[in-house]
Amino acid sequence: MPTARITPDCEMHYHLDDFTDPWKKSEAILMIHGNGERGAAWYGWVPHLAREFRVVRPDTRGFGESTVMPRDFPWTIDLVVDDYLALMKHLGIERFHLIAAKLGGTVARHFAARCPDKVLTLTVVGTPPPHWDRLGAKAAHSTDELEKVGVEAWAKKNMAKRLGSKFPAAGVEYWGKMMGKTAVDTMIGYGEVIPYVDITADLPRIQCPTLVMTTEASALGSIESTRVWQKTIPNSELCVIPGDSYHLAATDADVCAEETLKFIRKHRKKP
Repeated sequence: MPTARITPDCEMHYHLDDFTDPWKKSEAILMIHGNGERGAAWYGWVPHLAREFRVVRPDTRGFGESTVMPRDFPWTIDLVVDDYLALMKHLGIERFHLIAAKLGGTVARHFAARCPDKVLTLTVVGTPPPHWDRLGAKAAHSTDELEKVGVEAWAKKNMAKRLGSKFPAAGVEYWGKMMGKTAVDTMIGYGEVIPYVDITADLPRIQCPTLVMTTEASALGSIESTRVWQKTIPNSELCVIPGDSYHLAATDADVCAEETLKFIRKHRKKP
């Protein structure tokens, strides 16, 4: 498994999927997963993207096969962005398209605003509003419950409603087990900080073309409320997918990947 020592305290595991023509210089995509997940969560997107792009799918610090973080680790959103920048530098990739889901979309919007020289396009899929009040965030992340029952039981209890009414039971079981591999200390430490970061001021500063994707009845917010913050991002578009999943990157991976490809192709600069 490929890994990169990005800081003295973190070895980051990542997938690099590249089925592009070897004689061509292909653009890259960096994919940021949600809380409790890992780069493998993007499995449904890879067949669509990797023929045309070099696809980098890291396990965020503390998650997946990357170094586990202690409960008292001093998380910040900029530290998470710095990790991704270090990985892309390690891979020799200067500029890239950015795709993120769920809480990863919070990190990605800040990332794009902070690093306009790095991000070619931004796609956020089923992501929270830019300012999630503590009551809303607590509903999505309960420290007490995680400490009591563990990550897998917490995920199995909560993921069914997040994955929507049409997602198969076997799929819900898979997601519960996959997320259940996350260390409790990482899950709690990350979840006590990142969901509460207010990125409202970042949105007007995003310079790259941006695609915001949601469903008709997402628990993260109505179409109207999502459109309110989406419109504060210059050169952005809203794409609404039928259904009630709020993790549409998983439940509607094929549709989302194809819509993202169309968006990137439309905004790609001609050589």
